[in-house]
Amino acid sequence: MKIALAQLNYHIGNFEANTNKIISTIKEAQANAADLVVFAELCISGYPARDFLEFTEFIALCDASAKQIASVCQDIACIIGLPTVNSSPEGKDLYNSAYFLENGTVKAVANKALLPNYDVFDEYRYFEPATDFHCIDFKGQRIALTICEDLWNNIDDPLYRTRPMDVLIQQRPDLMINIAASPFAVNHDQERMEVLSYNAKKYHLPLLYVNHIGAQTELIFDGGSMVYDAKGQIVDELDYFKEQVAYYNIEKIGVKEVSIQGEKPFTPDVSRMAKIEQIHQALILGIRDYFKKSGFTKATLGLSGGIDSALVCVLACGALGAENVMAVLLPSAYSSDHSIKDAEDLVKNLGCMSQTVAIKAITNSFENALEPQFAGLPFNIAEENIQSRSRAVILMAMCNKFGYILLNTSNKSEAAVGYGTLYGDMCGGISVLGDVYKTQVYELANHINREKEIIPQNSIVKPPSAELRPGQKDSDSLPEYDVLDRILKEYIEFRKSSTSIIAAGFEEAVVRKVIRLVNISEHKRYQTPPILRVSAKAFGMGRRMPIVGKYLS
Repeated sequence: MKIALAQLNYHIGNFEANTNKIISTIKEAQANAADLVVFAELCISGYPARDFLEFTEFIALCDASAKQIASVCQDIACIIGLPTVNSSPEGKDLYNSAYFLENGTVKAVANKALLPNYDVFDEYRYFEPATDFHCIDFKGQRIALTICEDLWNNIDDPLYRTRPMDVLIQQRPDLMINIAASPFAVNHDQERMEVLSYNAKKYHLPLLYVNHIGAQTELIFDGGSMVYDAKGQIVDELDYFKEQVAYYNIEKIGVKEVSIQGEKPFTPDVSRMAKIEQIHQALILGIRDYFKKSGFTKATLGLSGGIDSALVCVLACGALGAENVMAVLLPSAYSSDHSIKDAEDLVKNLGCMSQTVAIKAITNSFENALEPQFAGLPFNIAEENIQSRSRAVILMAMCNKFGYILLNTSNKSEAAVGYGTLYGDMCGGISVLGDVYKTQVYELANHINREKEIIPQNSIVKPPSAELRPGQKDSDSLPEYDVLDRILKEYIEFRKSSTSIIAAGFEEAVVRKVIRLVNISEHKRYQTPPILRVSAKAFGMGRRMPIVGKYLS
């Protein structure tokens, strides 16, 4: 049997585009003599559809798309993912389902049993967990079909009480197929590989796994669809961050075997990306899809001459084309000459559009207007923030006038401790670096400059500064970033208490200050743009903290 894995980029609620893409792929697979083509979890609707799933029409359109796809499944079968109606009055109204389509009809249905309800996942809000599990017979072979998380309950501390494969294996399947919507995070690819290999070895079956690629606002899907043999050895791994269709021969001759159609043996250590390159590609894909799927083409950002805005500008040019990026230089009374030159040099290196709008007169106007109220009071954060908010007014005016989308340039370290101005440098349509620590920003900048200087070296080596007062440096308010980021990672990603972090050797006063800043800045993060997620614990939908909580504050 020849099976095609279709790793594609879907658009939430764009039924026409999703359906046409699936049908086109089925026809391509049919031309390549495939017997079965496998698509990803919830490919019809896109993932995550969230509260669109509460609209009856949305579910009806999913069903209509499935029927249209079924009509072209003649002399070929396919597996698609979609939400379906739970006909029983008990439980949730929907299932997260996989259809097996053959000869114009739905031959079989597999419903997802293990519904993740942690971090960015919220499936139990919408779906009823499956309780029946049945293999599917096709072309003389028996398929154990599961959906994403259904294969993930094999860790030492399982989240669920059941394992669908423990039931399906009793029906003596010949192979496993798992369709998934597994978002990108650094190191998650390795975790996936371990889980899939474990299942193939445990059940002594070949395993074919297909994932989404593409970005859906915050969530980025990296692909990396894989095939394992019955010994748990990887046979093939599809490209990351790219659409791809690949073909495999499944043979049943005494032992169950899988081979790549017309390809050389797979060498995973050679072909897989370094972690920093994965982050780089993920951010470019995140920007590109946010614009494409929102119907926008042109981006703008404030270019300060610092490393954060320089990196965002490079990523935006890579995602959208330099001709579609407007870098706006917004020098204040405290901007240094070298910062302006660094920004101008970057624009020259990239070839993007640029404008310069000095804000000194604008901030003076605000300060003059407030002179009666501020009379006799010293210069402080109020005047600093007026500068940042003046920049935001200019950038948003340009967005309104020219149809740009503003890219936010704040990094995760700043967002964590509230080192940014609400309604100033924290505004934007999408936050590109909001899940990238400052130390990772430097790593990305050096990665981008690995062959030639794109980001001016001075932007990388100079002490970071918001330049909102004379001689200001980030280190005046914060610990050095290599220390700060290690504390933040322990607290945010590993959920360590202050006591545990201090016991690990960090200075007590610094730890308590940092954690307090993280907690009292929660109200700011509630009002920031969506953040492209590249870590296992990003700010936004995957980290839910009370604004008024007292614990650790």
